[in-house]
Amino acid sequence: MTLVAQAERPRLVVDLGAGTGLSTRVWAGHAEQIVGVEPNARMLEWAQRVTQEPNVSYVEAFASDTGLCAASADLVTCAQAFHWMEPTTVLGEAWRLLRSGGVFAAYDYDVPPAIHPEIDPAFAVHFAARRRARERLGIQAGSATWPKEQHLERIRESGLFRLTREIVCHGFEEVDAARVVGLAESLGGPRTIFGDEAPEVEETFVNLRETAERVLADSLSPMVVSYRIRLGGK
Repeated sequence: MTLVAQAERPRLVVDLGAGTGLSTRVWAGHAEQIVGVEPNARMLEWAQRVTQEPNVSYVEAFASDTGLCAASADLVTCAQAFHWMEPTTVLGEAWRLLRSGGVFAAYDYDVPPAIHPEIDPAFAVHFAARRRARERLGIQAGSATWPKEQHLERIRESGLFRLTREIVCHGFEEVDAARVVGLAESLGGPRTIFGDEAPEVEETFVNLRETAERVLADSLSPMVVSYRIRLGGK
């Protein structure tokens, strides 16, 4: 999936709430420069450690006060993180960062993906355990949340963007057990960020892995992942 903001190849993409850099690094082959913005030092350290792309860098800052230059970005993205942020100040900062004609894009995937009737519940339990552990340990940026379904409404209510809309995309893939396990590993960053303080994350992961290996021992299953993209054009 590629977002284009009136530019064949964006000069700068700013990724707010970068976390461990998964959503930041994906832009390496599609833009001249990418900057991930992440306030959590633990997450930022991991992102910097695993990033090898020379056009990707990071700053330790909140999405509402990045310290980056005004009118410098073609795209400001927020992947699976906008619901943790204070929308008024973050949207104001996104608008400040964007060039004329630039686009703010808050995008989220539906979790768990649709894979198999036995795998999906195990995936959901693991994802819930990760979410609770992140909240308890303060790994997530922000202390409160609001529904993702309100993303487009918040963008419109800001009055900052001349064009707002929502786009829904679906990704289809044939997966084996290893792919399912790898996806679970990637969601929300590596399990090692929890250390020994959240054993339930490892327990639910092991259950998911064993379920996937049993169900998909010698077969593939179709996987459907839905992405909801809320856009604001400057």
